[in-house]
Amino acid sequence: MVNFLPTGAPPLSIGFVLLHRFTLLPFAAFVDCLRLAADEGDRSRQLRCHWTFMTSAGQEALSSCGAAISPCLSFRDPGEFDYIVVIGGVQAQKERQDSTALAYLRQAAEAGVPLVGLCTGVFALIQAGLMKGRRCCVSWYHHRDMMQRFPAIEPVADRLFIDDGDRLTCAGGAAAADLAAYLVERHLGKAWAMKSLNIMLLDEARVGTHPQPQPVVFGKIEDRLVRRAIAVLEQHLGEAISMDALAERVGTSRRHLERRFREILGVGPQKFARDLRLRYGLWLLHYTGKSITEIGERCGFADTAHFSRQFRSAFDMTPSEMRKRAGDPGSDRVDPFFLHIEGRPSR
Repeated sequence: MVNFLPTGAPPLSIGFVLLHRFTLLPFAAFVDCLRLAADEGDRSRQLRCHWTFMTSAGQEALSSCGAAISPCLSFRDPGEFDYIVVIGGVQAQKERQDSTALAYLRQAAEAGVPLVGLCTGVFALIQAGLMKGRRCCVSWYHHRDMMQRFPAIEPVADRLFIDDGDRLTCAGGAAAADLAAYLVERHLGKAWAMKSLNIMLLDEARVGTHPQPQPVVFGKIEDRLVRRAIAVLEQHLGEAISMDALAERVGTSRRHLERRFREILGVGPQKFARDLRLRYGLWLLHYTGKSITEIGERCGFADTAHFSRQFRSAFDMTPSEMRKRAGDPGSDRVDPFFLHIEGRPSR
């Protein structure tokens, strides 16, 4: 394929290192942002952006969902690329470590090529010894795993990505499109980044500090009214919504809403909402570095004293005591899925 280079800025060149059972969504989101910025319309010629898919032996790359990417090349000279993006795979107990890929990442670092860890690709950067003394962005889902496996590393799970100069790390998922747009804008200009995002039906790129969605999961709640009310409460974790306002939002009376909550969940909506905000605060204490004052405000409490009183009532210790306990070596971490809430069978 002949690549016709446009006048002006040189093309943005990206090398992808696809590890075994790599996650497909962050890969697709990132490369499609490049593809759409590279050419006019949807023509997909590698003009403004170049990309190369690489594996340790040039074999096809098998993703975690079973889809394969082919053809792939064996590892090229790192100096050919502006960035090398490594995309990791499923973190199994008996993880297959690709020593050839890790050696290549070290070679790239020695050559001064910026490295990007997408999703669990950051685990490969750590295994290669390339993240010492650095913070790294990780999905809330993998935060506990990283803490257990790499206690010397400071994982950050309250944002989408971190740009630390020659190391960029991203939580993965759809946030890969935000990071790709960030790099396209840096090298080619905002117009090309927005062109990609608009075609991908994204309004705009989220900044790296944009908070990750928190793992509030509601399962097996069949009552539609209660589910709708919970959805409203989830959207207002940072404020204390009145029960009258909640009932109005879901189109019912306060009395009927309270009765349905007690029948389905065993508690009234006001207590449920407060407990939900406290659970969110507990999660933030374990998984972020935010101050207790910030956490109280983010959870919708008027002041730190009020938050601390309610927190102690719910968990039998103050937020400060909980954070200290969470930082003790060997202490149990809060499972991200502890927010899973199930209802009673609907009648």
